[in-house]
Amino acid sequence: MAGSPSYDVKTNLSPQIADINDHAVTKSNMNSESQSQDNWNASTVPYKFLDDNAILFEAEKTLKGLAEVFFQGRAVLLDPREPTRSDPQPVSRVLNVEERYRALVEQIPAVVFMAYLDKGIGEAYVSPQIEAALGFSQIEWLEDPMRWYQQIHPDDKQRWSTEAAEMFLSGQPLKSAYRVLARDGRVLWFHCEAKMIRREDGQPWFIHGVGVDITELKKAENELQQERNVLSAILDTVGALIVVLDPEGRIVRFNRACEQSTGYSFADVQGKYIWELFLAAEEIEDFKVLLQQSRSGHPPKEYESRWLTSDGSSRLISWSTTVLVRGQEVTHTIATGIDVTERKRLEKTILEVSAREQRRIGQDLHDGLGQHLTGIAFLSKVLEEKLCEESVPESADAAKIVLLVNDAIRKTKELARGLLPVVSEAQGLMAALRQCAEETEDLFRVTCRFECDSPVLINDVSVATHLYLIAREALNNAVKHGKARQLLIRLSASDGEGILSIRDNGVGLAEIPLTTGMGLNIMNYRARMVGGSLDVRNRADGGVAVCCTFPLPILRN
Repeated sequence: MAGSPSYDVKTNLSPQIADINDHAVTKSNMNSESQSQDNWNASTVPYKFLDDNAILFEAEKTLKGLAEVFFQGRAVLLDPREPTRSDPQPVSRVLNVEERYRALVEQIPAVVFMAYLDKGIGEAYVSPQIEAALGFSQIEWLEDPMRWYQQIHPDDKQRWSTEAAEMFLSGQPLKSAYRVLARDGRVLWFHCEAKMIRREDGQPWFIHGVGVDITELKKAENELQQERNVLSAILDTVGALIVVLDPEGRIVRFNRACEQSTGYSFADVQGKYIWELFLAAEEIEDFKVLLQQSRSGHPPKEYESRWLTSDGSSRLISWSTTVLVRGQEVTHTIATGIDVTERKRLEKTILEVSAREQRRIGQDLHDGLGQHLTGIAFLSKVLEEKLCEESVPESADAAKIVLLVNDAIRKTKELARGLLPVVSEAQGLMAALRQCAEETEDLFRVTCRFECDSPVLINDVSVATHLYLIAREALNNAVKHGKARQLLIRLSASDGEGILSIRDNGVGLAEIPLTTGMGLNIMNYRARMVGGSLDVRNRADGGVAVCCTFPLPILRN
């Protein structure tokens, strides 16, 4: 422009003020020499100066928060609206700030961009990192006003347009992630944060933002999601019930088997305490104790409980638990359960059929074969007497036959009693336990007593048989493994429960070999079959106490 001074002005992150005193408005052209001098000055464009250097302060203030992320020292803002007389060269102060911006942007591992809204699309800036990220130089990126929009992934363009429009209309910052196409066709993910800066009169001034390459993070997220999908598929295809609980017992995961078994969806139970939904009131405390033990480092323990379903029915579940630990803190408890309702029903049916067949065989031996042998013994005795009267030598053989038949009768009775230990009477259990005590004394030459202060009448032969077999197994263990010499069988009923206990003075549990494990398991199983529980522990004064507690509804006193 003739007669007017000209300036070589290069657009950076903050507006430059060439002459604060003159407040001149001028234009300048970018020359090729200045482009080759510095990457920072690669996007030299015409610029109009405003009449107040307050612009510098506002721009610097906008970037202050960004600068604090990358510099440990405190950022110092120079407010040009408060110049001092001791500073004769305000332009040098501006240049110092420009140098700070330059150092800041070139060290940020991200793409920094700026576009002025009141000067046309050509008045823009992008940091040199654009070339390392996408393969486009600063000049290439800025010379095509539509390049940035063209490089956005087609599937993300509509979302970007919507979110950018919201930023322009509401003035709220834009924070989102987009896919961007690089020069070589690669798809990169960028997390972008942009903010529209307004003038003091509220008019839009410029947009400033930063884009961070998060491609590797997205890849890691995708791989993690794939692993989660695989685990979810495994959890949902296994037949076992799997429930993941937080440290307080709230449900954070609930697999498909749980949904099918209980009738609840994961959305119905998420975040709720497990005992509020599924456990019967009488089992809640036991479950909480088991949960606390697992969190305290105790080894996993199997546990059976009844789960209440959405339709009000119950399912018997066999549980085992483990914990996830981070550092020294338990973060989650994983409970794995198997629905054993049908299995238990079948086992009970099999046992009932087996017990029924045993009783039938025992009755047949007692009433059929036993009576038949008794008749043979009677006839043999008559024959023996006749032969003796006639002084026939064969009378001695007839006497032997009588002895053999009587021995067969005795063994038949023993077999019948073994198959049918409890007769089908309310007092049958008490009589069977008393006889068992007598037989134990005779067989093992020990002291064994039976005590029952008041009659405990059980009309259910199956229940009575299970209790009798528990007592007999406990007596055998005490004599064979515990080396006991004194034993006591006690049957009582109090406080709504029946109690069968067997005590001995043997060596105690610590000395019992592991081979007795099967017997203990069978006793536990029989106790559960009658709806009770079994407790086996050492006595304070020596020996072992076996106590089976069973519900009284099966009793009639």
